[in-house]
Amino acid sequence: MFYKIFFYIINIFPRAKKICWKIWYNFISKRFKDDEFKLMNYGYFKDNYNLELDKNDENERYPIQLYHHVASQIDLKGLNILEVGSGRGGGASFIARYHDPLSVTGIDISSNSIKLSNDSYDIDNLSFVLGDSENIPFKDNYFDVVINVESSHCYPSLTNFISEVTRVLKKDGSFLYCDLLVASTLDTHLVNLSNDKLSLIKHTDITENIIKASELMTNDRRNIISKVNSPLLKKILSAFASVKGSKIYESFVNRHYKYISSISIKN
Repeated sequence: MFYKIFFYIINIFPRAKKICWKIWYNFISKRFKDDEFKLMNYGYFKDNYNLELDKNDENERYPIQLYHHVASQIDLKGLNILEVGSGRGGGASFIARYHDPLSVTGIDISSNSIKLSNDSYDIDNLSFVLGDSENIPFKDNYFDVVINVESSHCYPSLTNFISEVTRVLKKDGSFLYCDLLVASTLDTHLVNLSNDKLSLIKHTDITENIIKASELMTNDRRNIISKVNSPLLKKILSAFASVKGSKIYESFVNRHYKYISSISIKN
């Protein structure tokens, strides 16, 4: 019932998306402050994907691999990078430490998430600031790369977001992206990932990689969720984390949802 009400509200009132997701992520950041998880995405699994990780990162291998899948589409060495929707900061931290960029800046609409990220990381080339996907707080032609991982489905307008991405990207800059979407809207979604100054170069369907990663992470995520006392909140968190058998997980399996990654270049 919760899901039906939630998705009914955001489908009828798209601008309510921003408010609903802001409340949710502020709650998550305040409720789960410990080090049990630094990333909240659905993960990525691929056979023979042997990414070498530090011991402290190994427990979040699959969410990190999703970031690596997206980020490794180009060489990030020496570049200025913006992540829109940086969440708890784990993905931006991974990029800053493993991909040798000049700088990584994470922005998020959740003030609690930004505070948590700044409290959690002390890395020279990494910073976090409060920011809105439709009003990015940086000047034109500022970044070499914009990254957006599993966040755009929370935004009121994908078109407005892409317009802001285009504005802050330098000429020939790259937009690296991944997210879930309703399968029947794929063609429209792909059109909306480009405009007169931003060209979609390619996209990849990675739904199977997401499903497998969700299965592999299910036990660990259930262990975290088991510490919550409220049965209703446990159910919501299970779906949010896409544990095996949850509504979100089944929506990937039955192909109501697809999950894509893509790269676009500013003309």
